[in-house]
Amino acid sequence: MIPTWLLTAIFILVIILASAIRVLREYERGVIFRLGRLIGSKGPGLILLIPVIDRMVRVSLRVIAMDIPPQDVITKDNVSVKVNAVLYFRVLDANKAIVEVEDFLYATSQLAQTTLRAVLGQAELDGLLAEREKINAELQRIVDEHTDPWGIKVSLVEVKHVDLPTEMQRAIARQAEAERERRAKVIHAEGEFQASTKLSQAAEILQKQPAAIQLRFLQTLTEISTEKSSTVVLPIPIDLLKVMMDHLAPESK
Repeated sequence: MIPTWLLTAIFILVIILASAIRVLREYERGVIFRLGRLIGSKGPGLILLIPVIDRMVRVSLRVIAMDIPPQDVITKDNVSVKVNAVLYFRVLDANKAIVEVEDFLYATSQLAQTTLRAVLGQAELDGLLAEREKINAELQRIVDEHTDPWGIKVSLVEVKHVDLPTEMQRAIARQAEAERERRAKVIHAEGEFQASTKLSQAAEILQKQPAAIQLRFLQTLTEISTEKSSTVVLPIPIDLLKVMMDHLAPESK
């Protein structure tokens, strides 16, 4: 029979070994403190710690997609909107992410929220809706600049949704409708101008070539004859009568 003290010793030894052995995945790093002093980061793979003396903090190096809650923003032209966004970042330096800031996830989230309100507050509503890429780039630059001392790299900030008040949505709809009507009128006017220009040029050509009027008259008769049977009264051009009279005049003599 195994003595009780031996079983107790084996149990304590197992607990010590369990606390001394750590296994880190490929995307993880372990920041190790020895008696409170930073000695560096290790991993991935098998990590051996000195029980009681060493303490390890796991840090993931994968890209983190963080949702920025909706923020109430007043734009430069005094329009109140609610905007949310998404932030993509990753830890490049595990030591700085643990030592330089208490909670890098919380700190990054708060920084992104305040930056979102500050940047959008300097933009007008039309710019917020039309220049989304420019605003995203500005947000990414500012957040990345402030999180760099924490060993964090911000790769992308995207504004997801802009919630406008109902009155503003109606005003934008009326503005869009007025813009479409303006474009339609401009296109119609340009078409009338081009048509009048072509007709003016055609009139000049017909004026220089009177026989062209007769050909056009005969072509019109041909087009009408292909339609359904109906009675059409057409005036005979004076030029045709003149030609016929010129041919009949010598015979009468």
